[in-house]
Amino acid sequence: MKFTDGFWLIREGVHLSYATEVRDVRPESKRFTAHAAVKKVTRRGDTLNAPLLTVECFSPAEGVIGVRVTHHAGKRRPGPDFALSGATEGGTEGATEGTGEVSQDGTVTELTSGPLTLRLDREGPWGLAFHDADGRELTRANAKGTAFATTGDGAHHMLSRLALGVGEQIYGLGERFTPFVKNGQVVDMWQADGGTSSEQAYKNIPFYLSSRGYGVFVNHPGAVSFEVGSESVGQVQFSVEDQTLEYYVVAGPTPKDVLTRYTALTGRPALPPAWSFGLWLTTSFTTDYDEKTVTSFVDGMAERGIPLSVFHFDCFWMREYQWCDFQWDPDVFPDPEGMLARLKAKGLKVSAWINPYIAQKSPLFDEAAALGHLVRRPDGDIWQWDLWQAGMGLVDFTSAAARDWYAGKLKPLLDQGVDCFKTDFGERIPTDVVWHDGSDPQRMHNYYTHLFNRTVFELLEKERGQGEAVLFARSATAGGQQYPVHWGGDCWSSFEAMSESLRGGLSLSLSGFGFWSHDIGGFEGTPDPAVFKRWLAFGLLSSHSRLHGSSSYRVPWEFGEEAVDVARTFTLLKHRLMPYLYGVAAEAHRTGVPMMRPMVLEYPRDPACRPLDRQYMLGSDLLVAPVFTEDGEVEVYLPEGTWTHLLTGDRVTGPAWRTERHGYGSLPLYVREGAVLPLASDDGRPDGDWLDAPTLLVHPPAGTDYAAEVTVPDLLGTPAATFRVRRDGDALRVTANGTDRPFTVRVAGGASAEGTGEVTVPLA
Repeated sequence: MKFTDGFWLIREGVHLSYATEVRDVRPESKRFTAHAAVKKVTRRGDTLNAPLLTVECFSPAEGVIGVRVTHHAGKRRPGPDFALSGATEGGTEGATEGTGEVSQDGTVTELTSGPLTLRLDREGPWGLAFHDADGRELTRANAKGTAFATTGDGAHHMLSRLALGVGEQIYGLGERFTPFVKNGQVVDMWQADGGTSSEQAYKNIPFYLSSRGYGVFVNHPGAVSFEVGSESVGQVQFSVEDQTLEYYVVAGPTPKDVLTRYTALTGRPALPPAWSFGLWLTTSFTTDYDEKTVTSFVDGMAERGIPLSVFHFDCFWMREYQWCDFQWDPDVFPDPEGMLARLKAKGLKVSAWINPYIAQKSPLFDEAAALGHLVRRPDGDIWQWDLWQAGMGLVDFTSAAARDWYAGKLKPLLDQGVDCFKTDFGERIPTDVVWHDGSDPQRMHNYYTHLFNRTVFELLEKERGQGEAVLFARSATAGGQQYPVHWGGDCWSSFEAMSESLRGGLSLSLSGFGFWSHDIGGFEGTPDPAVFKRWLAFGLLSSHSRLHGSSSYRVPWEFGEEAVDVARTFTLLKHRLMPYLYGVAAEAHRTGVPMMRPMVLEYPRDPACRPLDRQYMLGSDLLVAPVFTEDGEVEVYLPEGTWTHLLTGDRVTGPAWRTERHGYGSLPLYVREGAVLPLASDDGRPDGDWLDAPTLLVHPPAGTDYAAEVTVPDLLGTPAATFRVRRDGDALRVTANGTDRPFTVRVAGGASAEGTGEVTVPLA
């Protein structure tokens, strides 16, 4: 939201009051509070009839410094609030004493937390400066960087501005399909069902990451407006309609360090079960299907040698006009228990579509209304509309009883054999309502999805056990990364939409989300076979892989025999890569560093990597560049080092831009120099025995000094065996710890050897 009219003027109807000078500083051992006048005080009379801003500075965790700016502190705060580490009960505002240390030297007060220092000088113009461990200034709130504004409609806004350095680039702010680098954009945090081709977003995360090695999290679940070098081109401005604005600066120095600290604050991603990394196939949305159709799809995949892990039933598993009643349509699925048992016998997991709405025709509508589980308007009427489902109401997840009621309706499905749920929608949440717990409707609009996804995820953990819960969720807010997986929403079936989806996923990954997926082939429309085949390779080299469409099926044979071959090739490849991929997944769970990593995350010091949004690192060792053309031409950038193509063995020395041409069974897929890739022997499933005759594919660098270590996890993500690799003259020696079973060592482009305990392989 803009408040100024260019550099000199204020917009009509807007009155801005800036923190101008420090009136006092009240230090404590681990935090301090400053009071700022909004005009220069030259005499006692200047202290009258004028606002005073309260600025609290604190540290809830090592390397994180919070700033809370308040105009009028008496405003009622009904919530909701993000649950953050270091917060007191009853909300995030009012953090515990924290981890910082306060020092004073003359007129300067400093708060230091780990490698981050906030500095306030009582002399001169108001300013908050943030420095790294080397004393380098990361950013600062300058003289006009802390303020409040009133507008002609009576609204009161708090705003802050943090300076951008020369060449500094900003990323994140959720799953956004606009340009990957956010400089120059206006980004509003407001959940919307807007597809992948607009400025709207399903997943609005008020957190951004800077190329200078820090991040900023605005601790407000409602509407936050970001002007990223747009209103003031040298600053990031963020504002909320409120009396208080709280933000956290998160230290690096690397982007990975920032994400690790940010997810420690807002929650780490749970580790999805290994089976969820296999291929998902769905009924699609509005297509016609019954058990015969489903069986033909499942058997068709098996007959064609394409391993399938999960089958998903989309909306019409329930009766029309009754979403949700959580009852199988008896005319289409007369024997759901038997059908699910038959699918289970084929080795499949089962997913079912749900949303948080109850249609008026559903038998559950009257039940939920009588129990008080549906959101109401201020006059006491149940809130309803006809958009999506006729007369639908909204489950009030702020009520513990409503959450238990909703979860209780899902449990019979789990008892029948459903393993997981696609938690769709949750974006179009009304604001002209009253919530059970008294939450502020403006704040609840974005936050509602968090309660929905948490309710379902916790049920799955309770019924299936920790480590077995997984969602396919569309909407999220900050902290939503704790309940994976999230997918990119409704995209068109085109190369352009494929690139939009990737851009959104990479943006989300820099917003703290460890796992992400998308609809292979696109959702709306029917993809051209070329689009479908290219999307298959991209989809099966994503953290999670799902074939799903709207009005047409996504079984590969609908797109020709070559599509069948491509689906088989990349599904088998993903299964072979699972010891590596699940290790990367476990790292995301432990550290918050995502599986699919923008190039800037792995190579922050390489300027060429900073804007790249059509390629990514899958973990630290695999570079993936999807092909967005029918003829297979693709541009790819390889950072410094020697890169080996995983499929062909070709070696390329970087840094270098390359233009390559690939058939449908290939794409730029390069292994980093020095990497050791553990490969499974069983390519028939994603959750096999990864220590049953694995192959270690070693990519030693040139020279004589080389040592590496790789861990193969078990199906819980904990280390099962470790292999240590070292160069010994003209050979590689690989020692196994944690397993006495046979394994093979293969040098990329060279010799291989098999053995137990210790294996030696000659180098060419």
